[in-house]
Amino acid sequence: MKDFIDGTAYNNEQGNRARKLFAAVVLAALDDAIADDKKFGNGPEQIARWARSKDGREVLTCAGIDPNERVVQGLMDFVAKGVRTSVALSREESERRHAAEEEARAA
Repeated sequence: MKDFIDGTAYNNEQGNRARKLFAAVVLAALDDAIADDKKFGNGPEQIARWARSKDGREVLTCAGIDPNERVVQGLMDFVAKGVRTSVALSREESERRHAAEEEARAA
């Protein structure tokens, strides 16, 4: 019985690592689309094309993201904002956004 639990825990951990790896691929695709948007002005279209492709849908699914049209629209909106993923995920950016929301509510 103990071997079964150890094996299950190991498989679960491997699955979590794989999901994180695919999530990193999604973040890299977003960064590439943001760079394309700044350079060529077609970033949202690029990320939408990728997310709707067979490979994009498979990567999104492996990352634990349902590849539906709402997700594609969200990816396009994120790219259109032009904020790199490393900045968007940072604590400073989160605090800045929260402060801006508080100011907007107060006004």
